This record gives sequence, structure tokens and C-alpha cells, in this order.
Amino acid sequence: MYYNVFGEKVSRARYREMLTAAKNRRELIAAGLTSRRDLFKMGLLTAGGMLVAKSGLSSRAYGQTVNGGTNQLCLPNNQPASPPTRAFIEPLPIMPIAQTVPSLTPTPTLAPNTLNGEVRAASHQAPQIDSTRFPVVPGTLYQMRQHSILAIQSPDLPTQTIWGFDDGTHATSPGPTYQAFYGRPQLTRNINALPPANQNGGFGMPSVATHLHNAHNPSESDGNPCDFYGIGNFCDQYYPNVLAGFNFDHKPNGDINESLSTLWYHDHRVDFTAQNTYKGLVGFYLLFNQFDTGNETTGFRLPSFPQFDIPLAFADKVYDPTTGLLAFDLFNLDGILGDKFLVNGKIQPFFNVQPRRYRFRLLDTGPSRFYQFFLTDPNNLGATNPFWVIANDGNLLPVPVQVQSVRIGVAERVDIIIDFSQFAGKTIYLENRLNQLNGQGPVDDFGPNGTSQECTQVLGTTTPSILPAGQGNLLLQFNVAGGTAVDNNPDLQVRPVERPVVHQRPLHGLQHVQVHGAAKQRGGVDPDEPQRGLDPPDPHPPRRAPDHIAQPTTADAGDREFAQGRDSIASQ
Repeated sequence: MYYNVFGEKVSRARYREMLTAAKNRRELIAAGLTSRRDLFKMGLLTAGGMLVAKSGLSSRAYGQTVNGGTNQLCLPNNQPASPPTRAFIEPLPIMPIAQTVPSLTPTPTLAPNTLNGEVRAASHQAPQIDSTRFPVVPGTLYQMRQHSILAIQSPDLPTQTIWGFDDGTHATSPGPTYQAFYGRPQLTRNINALPPANQNGGFGMPSVATHLHNAHNPSESDGNPCDFYGIGNFCDQYYPNVLAGFNFDHKPNGDINESLSTLWYHDHRVDFTAQNTYKGLVGFYLLFNQFDTGNETTGFRLPSFPQFDIPLAFADKVYDPTTGLLAFDLFNLDGILGDKFLVNGKIQPFFNVQPRRYRFRLLDTGPSRFYQFFLTDPNNLGATNPFWVIANDGNLLPVPVQVQSVRIGVAERVDIIIDFSQFAGKTIYLENRLNQLNGQGPVDDFGPNGTSQECTQVLGTTTPSILPAGQGNLLLQFNVAGGTAVDNNPDLQVRPVERPVVHQRPLHGLQHVQVHGAAKQRGGVDPDEPQRGLDPPDPHPPRRAPDHIAQPTTADAGDREFAQGRDSIASQ
């Protein structure tokens, strides 16, 4: 049997054609012939800038002979399937907590230390605002080296050479998880120790700009896409861990409504964000405060970190069917969709849990896949298995919202709580049931009964926007222990302290959720709940996002205490 990347059966002749086309594209990449000028000279680029749909080169060539002139994105994909792998035979990796260092050599400086190889856009702003509160050398220091690492992503595939973060104790991808606290500034020295471009395995740019996504940080430490630096250089990035408004309209401590919780860091290098994050340069950054404490006996009494508070980074990837090595098609400008689903760097792992509440922080690392998460019981596919949403891209919601599913797009996060006591002794799955035919985004649901009109001319029928239970992508297996377990606050309606109202932005992550059994509108907020300070919609929603994957929050868009870029500084 021969298959394409979507699991569709193909003939042996078509499969060979797929292999040949993929091989030829990789040879062009290896030869460095990927610029528009090179490809134009070779007659391999259309006037619109797309790769010519040529047999033996383009993954779309087959579509030129079927229903001529029809949208080629709707045709069966001509990309070969990855090698087969077994599911749920390896445990879920829990990323280690990032380890601090007592000091850095050379000592951090206010201005960029160019003599010793630092590349930074400007002097640190926070110490200039309040040197007592934000000393140039804060009490919390990290050193992260970015370098190639060896990883086993499945025992059925060869060991992969990917890129990761190394805090001096752990070298992993996703990188070590930062456990940060409001009121405790920190500095991370990011060092570029990546291999040269001719040793990158076919993709990835060894110049980097590490971005702390959505954080309220000064521009010189933000990881701007154009503030990249090469091998052997470093950048000291100062994270004040302070609430927005601390030096503007909510002095001195900032606006509690701006409290962030689940953030992530990733490479942001202009034009290469997708390649470098796909290659492994991602990690979590978790912020705690007096309400979201990380201790289930204090504050809001949310599940304790790290035992019952688990970050989950989702990625879909493609592997070369001949070598089994990770592949990235630089000629796919629509957005890559993989046929292998990784959670925290492992293909379809399992996780043994106790029959109690857990908090999961779900992150879509992209570059093109959207997810709609359901809980699936394979022995009762007709069952509705609700869980709770407690946070969106960065902020806790005003109240927990019970849902049947939740959707996120590229770079988005959502925090959920699953009460496994209802599944004691069972095995259940986190399943993605969102139907996505190409890298430009999931199919719409504008057709009858929640189906899609998209691609009906080619497929001959409407397509379900949400797949039936058990027919989606089973991402993570939960093996729930029997009996009972200690849970310090199983009732999410009980809050031991007055909960401050927090900002909430409408996002893809809470579209089409089922709230208390009834469908709510886009944005995912309960219309009966008063809302404050909704952020403006993202002017560049991450529908494709093969390169730049970022969205503004109120903290990003409304900053007044930090200059947010050289353009804004120049205009003042």
C-alpha cells in the first residue's frame, strides 16, 4: 500500500512520482537554488512567484490533469506519507524547569556589550526607569545556549538532529520551562551556538532572535524579527516581569487586569521563524502571581505546578519516507501540514494521570495547523466529555467556562482543566477533530449542518468541518488510574479569594465551543458574563503564518512605559 501525506491511498506510480518530486526539491535546496532569481533563470517559477506545477518537481503537478483550472489546494496532495510509526508507546515528556545560574561572564551591562560579542538593539530600558527595582544585573539569571541536539521523536524513526535550548543542565526541545514570578525581574543570556548553514540538514537559518511571545517587555529585549545575531554572538534579554501600566496609569505595581500566565518563547528571525521553530526552537514561559500561584492550596487553588499543571506543545511534522529524517519543504508556500503529531517533542505519547483535576496549557507551535480539541472515549464515541477553559492567549478568564471542545490557531494558547475523576480506570484521548485540507487554514462551516462548501467542486460533496469522534487525530493518550486521589479544590465554582476581572481578547481559541451544552458565538465569551477591556482583533490573524506568528495583547498594543520599537522612538 502507498499513501500520501493525508493518508489517502495512491498508486505505486504516483508514489514514485512523489518521491522523485520531493527529492528534486531537496536537491535544489541543498544547492542553494531557492532565490526567485535562480528559479526564474531555470524556468521553474511562475510570474506569480509560485513553483511551476511540473511533474517531478511540484507537489501540485498531479492536479493540473484533474478538473483543469480548479483550485489545486483542494486536490489530493502529491506529497508522500511519512514512514509509519506506532502510537502511544512512549510517555509524554515533561519539559524540565529552567535552571538559574549564579552569575554570567562577562557581567551584563546596561549598553550592548559589543566588544564581547553581544548583539542588542539598544540599552536596557527597565534599569533606566527604576534602577532599584530593576537593577542592571537582577537577582535571577539564566544562560541559554541554542545548539543542535539529538532527539528520538519515535522509536520507529531514526534519531533526529534538531535545534534546542540548553540551560546548562538540560538540552531539550521544547526548551526548559521558565517558572517566572511577577515582581521578580530576570535576565536571560541567549547564546547562538548553532551549526553553520551547510550543516543544517536542509533547512533552518543559524541566526536567531528569541522572542518572548506576548510578554510586556521593552523592545530591545523583545526579540524583534530584525534583531537577529549570528553564530558565536549573544543577546542579554531583560524581562522585568511587571504588569502593564506600572509606570503609566497604574503606578506603581501595574494593572492587575493585565496579568499574563501562559507565554512561550521561540525563534523570531525574519523570514525564518517557521523553519527555526519547526526545527525545535520553542519553549514555555509561565508567569505566576498572588492569585495564580502554582500552589493549589493558595490563591485561586488551581492545580499545582509542575505536578498537576502540564504545558503541552503541539506540532505536526513531515518525515522523509526514504530516510525517516525530519523534512521541511521550502517550496510549500501555502503552509506545511504534517502527518505526524508531536506533543512535547514525541509522536503521539501517553500520559498516566491520577483521577483528579489537571491543568493543561495547550500551545499550537505551527507552522500551519489549527486544532479543535475534544476528549474522546474510544469505548463510548457518542459521549460528550466536558472540560473547563480557564485562560486564553495570556490571561485568565473572568470565570471558568465549561466546554465540549476548544479551538486554537498557530501561536495561540489556551489553558484547560480536565477532571479525570469522571474517567477513573479508563483510557481516553485528546483528539483533534478539526478538518483541514491545506495549509491555508481549516475548512469553513458555512454549509448545511456544520459542513463546508469548500472544495465541493473537486470533492463532489460537502466536507465536515468537524470530524466524527474517533476519526480525527488522536494526539495524546490519558491512562487514568482507578480509585480516588487527593484534590485540594475540585469545585471550580469555589474561589477562596475575590477574583479580579481580567482582560480577555476574542481569539480563534474559543470559537465554536460548546458552553454548558449550548453553542456560543465566536469569541468564546459567555454573553451573560460582563467583559472589560477587550483587546482589538488581530489585524494579521495567524491563518497561514508560515513565517511570523505573533498576536498583540493589550500589554503589547497599549504600552506606555517602554518604547516599543525604533520607529516609535524616532517619532517621539
